[in-house]
Order: sequence, then C-alpha cells, then structure tokens
Amino acid sequence: MASQSTLAPPESGGRDGKLIALPWFARLPTGGKLFLILSIWLLPLALIAMAATLQTTRLADQQARVRLRLASTESARALAIELVGDMTALRAAAAALATDAADAPSCARAEGVFAQQSSAGTHFAIVDRAGRVVCGVPLPAVRGDARDRAAITAKLLPGDGNGGGVLLTLPPSRTGLVARAFFPQGTLALLGRPTSRATAFASALQLGDMRLPLESAADIGPFDRFEAMETDLGIGGLHLTTAIRAAPISSSFIVAMLLPLLMWVAAASIAWFVVDRLLIKPLRRLRASVAQFTPGEVINPGNTGPAAEIRELGDTFRAISRTVAIHEKGLADGLVRQTKLTKEVHHRVKNNLQVISSLINLHARGAPSADATTAYSSIQRRVDALAVVHRNHFAENEENRGLNLRTMIGELAANLRATAPESSHALGISLDIEPLMANQDVAVAIAFLVTETVELAMNCEPACQIRIVIRTGDVPERAVLRVGSRALVESDILTGMLGTRYGRVMEGLARQLRAPLHYDPLTGAYEIGFAVLGRA
Repeated sequence: MASQSTLAPPESGGRDGKLIALPWFARLPTGGKLFLILSIWLLPLALIAMAATLQTTRLADQQARVRLRLASTESARALAIELVGDMTALRAAAAALATDAADAPSCARAEGVFAQQSSAGTHFAIVDRAGRVVCGVPLPAVRGDARDRAAITAKLLPGDGNGGGVLLTLPPSRTGLVARAFFPQGTLALLGRPTSRATAFASALQLGDMRLPLESAADIGPFDRFEAMETDLGIGGLHLTTAIRAAPISSSFIVAMLLPLLMWVAAASIAWFVVDRLLIKPLRRLRASVAQFTPGEVINPGNTGPAAEIRELGDTFRAISRTVAIHEKGLADGLVRQTKLTKEVHHRVKNNLQVISSLINLHARGAPSADATTAYSSIQRRVDALAVVHRNHFAENEENRGLNLRTMIGELAANLRATAPESSHALGISLDIEPLMANQDVAVAIAFLVTETVELAMNCEPACQIRIVIRTGDVPERAVLRVGSRALVESDILTGMLGTRYGRVMEGLARQLRAPLHYDPLTGAYEIGFAVLGRA
C-alpha cells in the first residue's frame, strides 16, 4: 500500500492564520503571498500524485513477480521431471548391466529413453573401470569425476551457442560401472521454456559459481529492470535462475513522477503571473494616479488592464475627482465672492467710523465749554482706536494671519499725539514693539487699553513722556504689554481718576484679555500678558 503523505494542506483556522500573522509574511507583496499560499495548498496534491505513480509502479512489479513465480515453477518442474526421469532410466540400465554385462535389453531400454532426444544432442554412456563403453556412446572425460560419490553429481560444460550443456554422473556400481548423461544447452532451454512465457524472459542453470545460460532476454534497454528468482531442481545441486523484465525506469516513468511537481510549480507560477499582471500592477498604477491627485484636477487612471472591476474602479475615481473639481471650483468662486463681500463690509465699517470721528470732531469744535471739548476728544480717541484696528485688520484680511501689533500701535500712537489737547503739545510716546501678530479680539482690547492708559497719563501730567513696550515672554505663544510713565506714579490725582472712570474700564479690558493687570506704583507702569499668533 502506498504510504500516505503527512503534509496536509493548512486549515483555514490553523496554520493559515498563524502564517498571515507573521511579520515577514505581512511584508511580502500580494503576488508573493498568493504564490506562497498556492504553493502550500497545492504541494500535498503533487505529493499524493507522486505517491500514486509510485504505487502504480509497485503494483506492476508485484504482477511481474507473480508471473515470474509461475514461469520459474513451471520451468523448474519440467527440467526436474526430464532430468530425474532420464537419470532413473539410466540408473536401472546401469544396475542391470552391473549384474549381467551381456544384458542387452536393459541397454536397449535406456537407448530408447534417450533416443527421443538424441537428435538434439542428448547422449549417455555406461563405462567400466577400464573406461570402455558398455552401453551408449562415448562422452568426453571430465576432470574431477570422482567415483566414490554416493549421489548424482552435475557438471556445467560452458560453450558458445548450443555447445555447452550439463553432464550428470551416477555414483559407481559395485562392479565399477559409471553411468553418465549429457544434456545439451539447447535441449535444456527447450525443456525449460514455460508455456506462459512473458516478454523478456531469461533463464540459466546455476551450479556454485558456474552459470549456464539457457535463454536470454531480447531488446534490453539501458533502463530495463529485471525481477529474478532461483529454484532448486533437486538433482546434482543444480538451481534454475529465471528473470523477467519489470516495469522499466523509462522517460515516461520519469515524466509521470516529475509531472505533479511541474504542475505544482506551473499552477502556482501561472496564478501569480495572472494576478500580478491583471490585478496587482493595474492597482499599483491606479494607486499612483490617485496619490498624485490634486484637488481641482481630474484623475486619469490610464491603462488599468483587462480586469473589468479595476476599469470600473478607475472610472469611479475619475467621476469622483470630476465632482470634487466642480465642487472645488464652486468653493473657490464662493470664496472670491465672500472675500469681496468681506472687503466691502470692512471698507464700509472703516468709512462709518471715519464719518463718526468727523462728526465728533465737528461737535467738539462747537462745544460751549472746555469740558465738553475734552469729552468729545476722549470719545474721538476711542473711535480712532477702533478705526485703526479695523483698518489694520482689513489690510491683513487676505492672508488672515492676524493683526501686526507694531503697525497698529504705531498708527495708534500717531493718532493719540494728533488728537492730544493743546496743553499736551509736549507729549512724547516712544515705542519698543516686537513684530508680533494677534487676532482681532486681542488687538481691539490692546488698542483700547493703550488709549485708556495714555489718556490717563495725559490727564495726570499733560506734558508727560510715555513708553509702550510689547515683548514676548517665557512662553512663545504669550507676550507682555507694558505702558510706563512718570505720570502714572502713584498720586492723589491718579487715584481719583482711577476711581471715577479709568479703573473700571481698564479692569474690563483686562478681563477681555483673560489676564490680570499688574500696576507698579513706584515706576508708574502697567503690565498685562496676552496671547499672540506668532511673529510677523
């Protein structure tokens, strides 16, 4: 029986799961994974096919051995019957002649037995001690012929073609007669030829190391194999060796053995080639096209191969990219319209603030008293501060990076000097501001806080000198505003103004900046931290 293969295909929940979970397997390309999986699944089938081929060869060898056993048994039986029968008749004649040397009938009977085969070269001879032939025909003397043996002895006489044969010698009688019989090679071959002779049948007689071929197999190829069997004839130590051709190791056998492996390799390779060419490479090209996609453009997948599914996938990507391009164009147009609208709104707000500032200035000129003029000027400074923030925000609106604090505070300081009362004509404002950006909410609070602080200093001392500093702190996203002046040193006038109006306003602006407002009464400085967007 054929041995069963122990290489079973991996089960879905067994080695396949472990194989897919391996890191090295996950790093393989899809084509390599497919080739490896198909190889593992198809290899057991190839081994089973090879085992089946070997089993077929074994069965053929077993049938050849059965035919050989039948042929060998038939040949050995035929030879043994003929040799034993002839030697029995010869023994009877020799015994009769040993009793009566003139017993002609006994000699005639022996001659009658051998007469049927005499034409083929089978002869016998009964000789006395002196070597004279008493009955039969003279036979060549054989070296080593002992006369004291108790059993039949055999001698193989080699010769070319049919010249050889077997010489059988009976043990000598009491009177010294020795009987010999010679069976030629051709006769023995004819006798030992079985009726169920198979193709390429060969036989030979074996006696010790000597061998006498009877039949030789014809048409023997270089890869032919033979099954041999040896059978004892039971006379003179002779053995019959027979051989029959087994299933040869031919080119067809080698092809039959290698074909499952070739089919295994071919199936895995063809599957890998088809998947790689029809699926993997088109998918890679499609992936490259999608990876190079820029919003607003249309994906062109190019040649996606013969797979209809991949072509449909490419068409889907093309349709999606076309839809995205249409939407992007609509968004871009909408953004342009929104930008124009925003510019228009900012422009109108700026114009409205300018109109309000002009109206305040006109009313201030016609004010009936100095206190009214001062109030109008204070209101105008705050409107100007708001206008400065809007104007700078409008200028930065294209990039939306925030407001430049250096530019805004510089313009605000110029407006404050321009709108200062006549008593503050010697007012000085120095700036030390880093180029930082802030959002609109922070910029409005900073502008109003600077305006309130500068106006507070002017009211305490009209000809004061003010220094405004904005620098980044320990945290990059935070900056510190510092407004300092000798006019802001603690005094009764400062305390009174803070208690009546300025204190509440400055505290409200500090809450808008979400930071505490620090005051140093000895140096006359206000400090507050605020968030920035970065450097300009």
